[in-house]
Amino acid sequence: MSAEPDAVDGLTRVLVRACRQLAEAGQPRAAGRLAADGWKLLRAGHPRQAMHLDGAMHHIARMEAQLEARQDQRPTSKETAVPSEEPAPTDDRILDVRTEIPRRRHELIFESFGKIAPGEAYVLVNDHDPKPLRYQFEAENAGEFSWEYLEEGPEVWRVRIGRVAAATG
Repeated sequence: MSAEPDAVDGLTRVLVRACRQLAEAGQPRAAGRLAADGWKLLRAGHPRQAMHLDGAMHHIARMEAQLEARQDQRPTSKETAVPSEEPAPTDDRILDVRTEIPRRRHELIFESFGKIAPGEAYVLVNDHDPKPLRYQFEAENAGEFSWEYLEEGPEVWRVRIGRVAAATG
């Protein structure tokens, strides 16, 4: 049994490396989704290894933002950007995670999602683009959530995350 953690560690390293290489090859979205799938498989039984994939998703999301900025000729968060318009007001609960330690943020966000009923939403406030979180939502809750950017940096991101109402038939 002592070989099992070594195998999980080794496979995690291989997956992180493969995801980064896939992102560097111009496929960051596919790399992020692959890392999120691995994160989903590891997060309950192997949280330390899942954290490595979470870190890879954050790295990949920054690469994706840089690639999009080059393609769109729009500024990244490290460049000067024109302030965005004031976000539309909403009656949704606000979850501001900017003061939370990074390893606690996603846990709080998923807990909040678990507490909302179909048709409800909350607004996530973060200090960076939460794209890695979106990959995780897609891996864990495909078809069950909505995701709407209200503000996109460079210093504050606001995303409305909702639980999709069940289809009536």
